[in-house]
Amino acid sequence: MTLYGEKNPPADDRPTVLVTAVTWPDDGPGSATAPTAEPANGPRRPRRMRTLLAAGVTGGVLAAVAGAGAWAYAGDVPRGTNVLDAELGGRSRTEAGRELQAALDRRAATLTAPLRVTVGDRTAEINPADVGLSVDVAATVAAAAEADAHPVSRLVGSRTVDPVVTVDADRLDTTLRKVLGDQVQGMTLPAITYQGTTPKVVQPKPGLAFDPQRTAEVVRAGWLAGTPVTVPLVESHPATTAEELDRLVAELAKPAVAAPVTLRTGRGSVTVPPAAIAKSLRFTADKAGRLTPTVDVKRLRTALGDDLAAIEVPPKDATIAISGGRPKVTEGQPGQQLDTATLSRDLLAVLPKSDGREVTGELKPTPPELTAEKLAGLGIKERVSTFTTRFTGGMASSRSQNIATIAKEVDGAIVLPGKTFSLNGHTGERGYAQGYRDAPVILDGKLVPGVGGGTSQFTTTLFNASYYAGLEDVEHKPHSYWFDRYPAVIESTIFWPSLDFKFRNNTPHGLLIDTSYTSSTITVSIWSTKIYDSVKTEYGPRRNVTTPKLIHLEPGPTCIPSNGINGFTQDAFRVIKKDGKVVKREKFTWRYEAEPRYVCGPKPS
Repeated sequence: MTLYGEKNPPADDRPTVLVTAVTWPDDGPGSATAPTAEPANGPRRPRRMRTLLAAGVTGGVLAAVAGAGAWAYAGDVPRGTNVLDAELGGRSRTEAGRELQAALDRRAATLTAPLRVTVGDRTAEINPADVGLSVDVAATVAAAAEADAHPVSRLVGSRTVDPVVTVDADRLDTTLRKVLGDQVQGMTLPAITYQGTTPKVVQPKPGLAFDPQRTAEVVRAGWLAGTPVTVPLVESHPATTAEELDRLVAELAKPAVAAPVTLRTGRGSVTVPPAAIAKSLRFTADKAGRLTPTVDVKRLRTALGDDLAAIEVPPKDATIAISGGRPKVTEGQPGQQLDTATLSRDLLAVLPKSDGREVTGELKPTPPELTAEKLAGLGIKERVSTFTTRFTGGMASSRSQNIATIAKEVDGAIVLPGKTFSLNGHTGERGYAQGYRDAPVILDGKLVPGVGGGTSQFTTTLFNASYYAGLEDVEHKPHSYWFDRYPAVIESTIFWPSLDFKFRNNTPHGLLIDTSYTSSTITVSIWSTKIYDSVKTEYGPRRNVTTPKLIHLEPGPTCIPSNGINGFTQDAFRVIKKDGKVVKREKFTWRYEAEPRYVCGPKPS
């Protein structure tokens, strides 16, 4: 009986040895086994002597068994255990590791030799070290220590433990793909797209590739044995079959665009035409080739355009502006927009139907992305840089009006910490529809009339403001020719859509771009939290100076004369100081071409 709470005796983990009992005859009176005659070899021993002899024999047996047990259980690794012909049995883990490493060192020539690999009909040799082939000594010793530890097995018998071989699967795959070359055939994933409202299908096809697990197994075995390896190739089939693809087309892709869908809300209804459905219905294949249909509501919004304005109220972000020389925050306003999750699900459900093609959209309150509280916490509290450039012609000129137009578009832009500002991305296309006018631009090395001329001056001004704020330059391109209204090297042009200006807010604070202009100046200031003591520019001397050529052009409205400008190469160094020390010194270099002197008229005879 076990009493709960009593302390149980410790378990004896020594081996249990079965000993055959020895029975001695009893010579006492009345014994049923008492002999009736003296033994043939002499008189009987006294009982006490026989008892002592029995105890001695039993003790000897037990001592022998105990000795055998101690021998069998010596060390961490069971007796008779070997790895790569190295006897590890009876050793501690440390000793077994040294013995195994010695065995590996004796095989070094084999284990480091190039491994001959055949893949398909190509054969090559790979360096074992390049694919991470090695024996994990510690893991192998651990496996050996956990080999069959049955008491009888420890006393007799032997066992061989396979070494633990490691390989870098990614490096092996990359190396074998180079050997395989164009024999690898990736799966052709199934696809359904739309050309207009007509479904276009890509049928699935199997590929020929490696089985990663099987490949690693044969490479490990071949490397260890020092024998050539043939890597098997297997066919991989896309999860969506050709039959399933055809069914998707017949049951969803075609009926989806056969008729419009009516989207009803509490604020009115919108018709979703087949063209909008085709742009938003996506059939996405995963890596296994499993095709899944979804409705991309973001694409649907773009396709519907202004039609959603009849039922949705977009949220308005909080804004910040400079008033009285200080930043002032204006709270944003929530809006009401369609619940995209339910709309995607419900729309997908009605697209296969030929009638009853109606869905009810739920309008949900939508908070502004940027609230006044969040805006106030961005650290926009002081002006950290400002830059001004001058122009001529007054506000009556088209060039000046273009400068003012882009300045108004950028004014008030907020760049969050870690985000990149793109001037092209912010303004979009700058054409006649956006209020820009024709003014001189540089095209193919000469000044010609072009829509948006003058926006490069604003770009240069913004570039310098971000430059002197210590912000990270991401993308800019100086002009081909140097104009003395700009600082050399530290300036930038722009052209939609091929040339952009970008900088990254590499500070922990938000920043505000504040713009202003007069009839002869454009000014850009950056407001944030000041980080640096100063940001200055140190110039190197101009070198490789070239003089302009004289070129005569055909007179006409597209000919713009110029006086010509020397070309040169120059270095500019941005020197940033913090706490009285230079923390960054950046080199900017640019080569200006010599702008020809253009004359509108024929050469003199």
